[in-house]
Amino acid sequence: MVAGETKLPRRYLKTAFKTTYARFAFFFIGSALCVGIVIPYNDKTLLDILSGSSAGSGTAAASPYVIAMNNLGISVLPHITNALLVTSIFSAGNAYTYYGTRSLYGLSLQGQAPKILRKCTKKGVPIYCLLIVIIFPFLAFLNVSSGSAKVLTWLTNIITAAQVIDYIIICITYIFFYRALKAQGYDRHTLPYYGYFQPYSAWIGLIWMTMVVCTYGYAVFLPGNWVVGDFFTYYTMVLLAPVLFFGWKLIKRTKFIKAQEADLIWDRPVIDAYEASFIEYAPGFWTEIFQMFGFRRSRKEKRQI
Repeated sequence: MVAGETKLPRRYLKTAFKTTYARFAFFFIGSALCVGIVIPYNDKTLLDILSGSSAGSGTAAASPYVIAMNNLGISVLPHITNALLVTSIFSAGNAYTYYGTRSLYGLSLQGQAPKILRKCTKKGVPIYCLLIVIIFPFLAFLNVSSGSAKVLTWLTNIITAAQVIDYIIICITYIFFYRALKAQGYDRHTLPYYGYFQPYSAWIGLIWMTMVVCTYGYAVFLPGNWVVGDFFTYYTMVLLAPVLFFGWKLIKRTKFIKAQEADLIWDRPVIDAYEASFIEYAPGFWTEIFQMFGFRRSRKEKRQI
């Protein structure tokens, strides 16, 4: 998503992608392991929150990190954790606003959204796309009332399914890209970045995500739990996504592109010319990170004129 606006995408994004594995291992797997060690499965606070009988359900108090710190008798750290949660939520909100704006703008450029959304400010911000995207966060106020909170839960379930379907599409797209490379004789190891254990990782992700999106609302099928409204909140996107995809194919009469005919060059000459406009020296990914915090700002990249 950010590759189109990164200064040197082939150089910086490659380094950023490589740190993804370490971040997942340390922050997600490592933190989950630590919390699982210090919080027992039968912790009363945890069980009350999961059952919905606790007043902290749906708030920062439900965080397993906060529960762990309270159990350890540490009075200050829970407040620090809550503050960090607020900053992370704000960061995620900024990121998703950017993603939504650029996605809508890209759809407009491809003719899949109104042309008026192509309007940009002098600094390149698609202003109408931004205005549309920032309307949706106001739906969070549905959670103020217990009655309207149910609607928010429905929307959350629908969006969750849409996100899983996004990952399914990403896996399918990569599999087709991999086949195109094979068919046209390209060695993917010559690319600026290539993933390991491919295409098997893509197939594993595709199968796993398909199983998740088909079964994550399994509770509605249990005896006595059938509710039509709940079924559609879980499976609306599962039913709607194929309809939209094949409906577009039928209406626009677009064709599936064969692996031998896929355009693997695309904007490569433009990117080559853009990166060639920089002389050999560039700050590098980590130097850029340090400069964001005020360090090593005396080192500036030079642009060939």
